[in-house]
Amino acid sequence: MNLNKKSEDIYYNINPLLGFLAMFVTQDIVLRFFFKKKKIINNGFSIPKNSSIILAPTHRSRWDGLILTMAMGRRVTNKDCRFMVTKSEMRGIQGWFLKRLGCFSINQLSPSLSALRYAIDLIEKGEQLVVFPEGKINKYGKKLVLKQGLNRLARLATKKIESIIIIPIGIAYSEVCPKFGSEFCLSFGKPMYIRDYLNFTIEEFNKNLNEKMIEEEEKALKNVGR
Repeated sequence: MNLNKKSEDIYYNINPLLGFLAMFVTQDIVLRFFFKKKKIINNGFSIPKNSSIILAPTHRSRWDGLILTMAMGRRVTNKDCRFMVTKSEMRGIQGWFLKRLGCFSINQLSPSLSALRYAIDLIEKGEQLVVFPEGKINKYGKKLVLKQGLNRLARLATKKIESIIIIPIGIAYSEVCPKFGSEFCLSFGKPMYIRDYLNFTIEEFNKNLNEKMIEEEEKALKNVGR
């Protein structure tokens, strides 16, 4: 497979106008008025310099992406969040918008080399890559076996990038299904330097990551009264 050959399903730059409009509508209107209370627990978190970042949040609602963008998007970090999503989410009108807002799809069961190459390119360029390790919306927070893609991606990227960190993030809402007037809280965990986990098996790494994600989610749940 030619990894330099671009695929229509993967390679999309963020449309500046659409990105600005989406940010204005979602952050200044939708999130501002839909949720009555918003809280971010940073636990002293600061973006490490000279490191490439992969955000690894829990996935409880379709609101998660908007909240992450508000907390770690262009207005805060001067960088866009680049979401790795499933192919099903990239269909139809929704897919058209997502592609032009910096999202790209990947087959979870059998990721293509071109998709992995593109993700590594984003990491190498210092973009903020967002990967939901649970692989799907897990509304009730049931215990899941994390997908192996994040670990494999990070390991491949270490061949080109010296420092890669993964940020475990917990997201919680005051209601299982957020409704008008609900609250949300986002909690950042301590950075995990992938170089410290190179001798771990994928299962061991995922166990550590999952524990840290759930720990942060529990802090977030406490802050929204659940």
